[in-house]
Amino acid sequence: MSKPLPVRHDLKRPKYGTSPKDQRTCDGIVFDSKKEMRRYQYLKLEKKAGNVLTFLRQTPFHLPGDSRYVCDFTVFWSDGRVTFEDVKGVRTEQYKLKKRQVEEIYAPITILEI
Repeated sequence: MSKPLPVRHDLKRPKYGTSPKDQRTCDGIVFDSKKEMRRYQYLKLEKKAGNVLTFLRQTPFHLPGDSRYVCDFTVFWSDGRVTFEDVKGVRTEQYKLKKRQVEEIYAPITILEI
């Protein structure tokens, strides 16, 4: 009978189950999640296909009280639309509050959750 492996208490799990950096890195960019990295790759393909003119990463919105909200992607589509996208796994209370503030202060901007 084999002995059970010892439990290592010095290894901390990421707060939201984030993957290791090497699994969420593309083009030298370390993304917050694999999901965000996949969205980036998708937008690159859409740009190559001509459906997206360009897109920006990490667009900041300044909020009251020296606070800010950072949107994952601002996408300029070839049909003239502009979308503001946030790739979400966990919707924290702070995120919900800041998203609501951005949509009120910067109306008619709406943040799409991907």
